[in-house]
Amino acid sequence: MKVSLFITCLSDAIYPRVGEAMVRLLAQYGVKVEFPAVQTCCGQPAFNSGYWKEARTTAKTIVEAFEDCDFVISPSGSCTGMIHHYPKLFENDELMYEKAVKLQSKSYEFSQFLFQVLGVTDVGATFPHKVTYHPSCHGSRLLGVKDEPLALISKVKGLEFVPLPFAEDCCGFGGTFAVKMADISGAMVSEKSDHVKETEAEVLVGLDMACLMNIAGNLRYRNEPVRVMHLAELLYEGVKKA
Repeated sequence: MKVSLFITCLSDAIYPRVGEAMVRLLAQYGVKVEFPAVQTCCGQPAFNSGYWKEARTTAKTIVEAFEDCDFVISPSGSCTGMIHHYPKLFENDELMYEKAVKLQSKSYEFSQFLFQVLGVTDVGATFPHKVTYHPSCHGSRLLGVKDEPLALISKVKGLEFVPLPFAEDCCGFGGTFAVKMADISGAMVSEKSDHVKETEAEVLVGLDMACLMNIAGNLRYRNEPVRVMHLAELLYEGVKKA
């Protein structure tokens, strides 16, 4: 299979280790990942702000960047979810609409790809720590990613899983929402951090670095000693230790 990595802006610019972890894990299963250098932002900030013309420009670049691959994988449910909006963006352009639908059908969040396409539930990782999990809004609600990450976490040897209270509550990031409504956003992430603290977990894991960055920032501000990791990072670190 020809698999391409859609790294997303945050992982590319701030958390490249997440992409590295994904690529190294997939290599265990004989999956060689390609990286189209022409890829850019998914267009979600412009789309959510009502600038659909500008969003189409970046969306067209993404569609063309991944046109020739069999699968597109991403470390972000949010950005993968944005790809699912592409057919709406191009509903008046027959050719681009067809390409957008095709891209949507072959785009997967990382845990989705492992679980649904490769059929992997146990990567052979060992991670002897107390862990809780935050399900990001877009991944769980737009893509329906719910069982996949929990199934992968459950198979990690030595890991003690603690459910996060009110786990499905938003962390308050929301991209432009955090800027336009900073006070509300700050209250939401503070509440999320309270729930993380309740679990007494050593590690908070999730599927989207935007949400994890937001929560991690608040935890650091409060001097809470909780390590925040993307699921791919946890699994890869666990495989190296196994």
